[in-house]
Amino acid sequence: MNNALKLIISVAIPLVVGGTSGFFTVSGVESWYTTIQKPSWNPPNAVFGPVWTTLYIMMGVALFLVWKANTSNELKKIAFALFAIQLLFNFAWSFIFFYLHQPGWALVEIVVLWILILLTIFAFAQVNKVAAWLLVPYISWVSFATILNYTLWRLN
Repeated sequence: MNNALKLIISVAIPLVVGGTSGFFTVSGVESWYTTIQKPSWNPPNAVFGPVWTTLYIMMGVALFLVWKANTSNELKKIAFALFAIQLLFNFAWSFIFFYLHQPGWALVEIVVLWILILLTIFAFAQVNKVAAWLLVPYISWVSFATILNYTLWRLN
């Protein structure tokens, strides 16, 4: 498979997962989320879509760099598995928080997600350092989202 096709597939995977989780997010944002108390520093809703789209693209490029790397298949398998698991948890957070309206359980889940992202960064670094660095904005945003999730849970 050529690199152009690998890049398209790699970027499409997180974008599709993110777009699908966006379904749960939109339904919650348009109903339940408007009724809960939010901190003064809560970003406007319009910020989240562009930020997540950018992060999903960066995740896809990172995945591509790992996929095309000339290194041990064993290291790649570990990196791919961690990437897939953290992406599943990324999806699950939107479902738990916005669809089930469970900020407490979403907080537990996002802490696990944060750990999985960190493990993915470490695994990616074993294969390609640039790929690992491309995930730093993602873990940074999830760190902020964790604090926001905690605050929303405490306020409501």
